[in-house]
Parts: sequence; structure tokens; C-alpha cells
Amino acid sequence: MSASESWAARPTVLELHGGMSRAARTRLAVQDLVEGMRLWRLAWTLAWLDIRLRYRGSMLGPFWLTLSTGVFVGTLGFLYAELFHQDVHAYLPYLALSQVLWSFLAMMVGESCVCFTSAEGVIRAVRMPLTVHALRTLIRNVIVMAHNVAVIVVVDILFAVSPGWHAVLALPALALWAVDAITIALLLGAFCARFRDIPPIVASIMQIAFFLTPVLWVPGQLGRYTALLAYNPFYALLQIVRAPLLGALPTPAEWLSALLYSLALCAISWLLFVRARGRVAFWM
Repeated sequence: MSASESWAARPTVLELHGGMSRAARTRLAVQDLVEGMRLWRLAWTLAWLDIRLRYRGSMLGPFWLTLSTGVFVGTLGFLYAELFHQDVHAYLPYLALSQVLWSFLAMMVGESCVCFTSAEGVIRAVRMPLTVHALRTLIRNVIVMAHNVAVIVVVDILFAVSPGWHAVLALPALALWAVDAITIALLLGAFCARFRDIPPIVASIMQIAFFLTPVLWVPGQLGRYTALLAYNPFYALLQIVRAPLLGALPTPAEWLSALLYSLALCAISWLLFVRARGRVAFWM
């Protein structure tokens, strides 16, 4: 029996909704997560279909985002290097990498809000793990980010920047990002399915976080207030990926902060997912 068949053979949500113990809800949430991961090929197919439908009729497809990111870095990079009194040869590679990574974070958080509501028809018609939709959101944004990597490569070639062996250290950080991405999709997907006015609030928070996080500016510009960055979860998550790709090493404090914030996010998301998983279809 395949994973999808075994999932379809389970009792209906309506049957499960009455008088379930916490242990039973936890067991079903674990099964949802495990079987959702087993269906990663389905999630990949759905994500690729999303990309094709989103850019249907477009000549450049996702490369329009690559072009806009390149224009942003190329035009504002020189301006901000002058305003911030930065060496343009060091600042432009920093800005290109920061902008691509932040775009992924911002798009992932934004699309997590509609992770389930955008798949309302599928959730109502087909019984499959909700984790598939979270994984679908992650894969879709990874595909888009892969197109934007071209901007980083071009800038690094132009300015002869090479991270060297430090780039390998970005792999565990990217793995942590993948876990956090699925976690935030399950969290915001369920929460925003219940409360439809949350997405605009999340969008406003991300806009504020963009200016509070060193993306356009470098951490050293804060001077004696640099220690305050430890309270910004986006900074820690950004730095553990960005530093190795710039040929540096993240500090132990940055890694510790990223892990602690990720653990807190996973705990909150899991508690909500266990409680809300069986109700998401009724909130559509």
C-alpha cells in the first residue's frame, strides 16, 4: 500500500474531531509529518506546477525576479556604498548575497500565510497530509531563489570574490533554514486559515524587520549597539548562511541564537499544528 493510499484509508477528519485525546492528536500529527515527507515528489511536482502557472505567458519566467534583483543591487549598491562610506568592492557582494537571502526569507514567510488557503480546493477534495502543502511552499521558494543565485555569481565574478572552503559551512545552516521554513509554513498556514486578517500584519512586520536587519547596512555600523542584534532572530538566521558565503565564520553566539530561535519556533508550531491540524479543512 502506498503512502497516499495508507493516508486515504485513515478515518475521516469528522470522525477524528469528536472527543480525541491529546495523545491521539499528537500521533496523527506525527503521521501527517512523516507521510508528508514521503510524498516529497508530489510536493515537488505541485511546486513546479505553481511556478509554471505563475509565469505562464512570460518570456523570462522567474528570471524576471533575477533581473529585478540584479537591477536593485546594481543601482542601489553604488549609492548605499557611498552613503554608508563602504568600499564598493566589499559592499556589493555583501548586498547581493544579503538581498537574495532576505528575498527568500520574506517570500517564504509571506507565502506561508496562504500555504493552506491557496490550496483550499485540494484540501477539500483530496485527503493528503497537510505537510505536503508546507513542503510545496518551501520547494517553490527554493526554485525561485535558485534563479536569483545568478546575481550572486555574477557579482562575485566581477569583484573576484571567492568564499573558499568556508562555503561548505553554509550547508548545515541551509538545512536549518529548510526545517524552519516547513515549521513556519505549518504555523502561519494554520493560524492564517483561522484568522484571515493576519497576512497583512505579517507583511507589515516583515517590512519593519527588513530595515531592522543588516541587509542594506552592515552590522558594524551600529557601533556600541551591535549587541542588540542578538535580539533579532532574522539576523542570526541570516548570518549563519551569509558569513560562510562571504568567506567568514559565524560566531558561536550567532549559531547558538539561531538554534534557540529555531527551537522556540518549532515548539510553538508543533503545539499549534497538533491542536489545529484536524480543523484546517473546516476553516477554509
